Amino acid sequence: MPLTADTRAPGGAITVALCGHWEHEPPCPLAPHHTTATRTRTGAEVHVRVVFATEPDHEATVRARITAALTAGHLDGTPTHWELLHSNESTVSATESDHADRLIRT
Repeated sequence: MPLTADTRAPGGAITVALCGHWEHEPPCPLAPHHTTATRTRTGAEVHVRVVFATEPDHEATVRARITAALTAGHLDGTPTHWELLHSNESTVSATESDHADRLIRT
């Protein structure tokens, strides 16, 4: 992402993919989620992390929607563009566990 780009845009695209719009009443219909985006030290890359909760039968759909949103490289209606370099699954970290528990209860 360019240095002037809004790092919140990828999270907005993910929310649109999962919820239909980035502004909606809770709860998220498919997967309550939380997205963080942080620039690397050089600012050349932005790391996006999504923690979500969903039924096991919906996990593949949620992951596919997140990947599609990030692969698209833009959020409709905004000038922000990005390129997905890579994506991988991981487990919830110890520092995220409380937040993940709240998502599960949503």
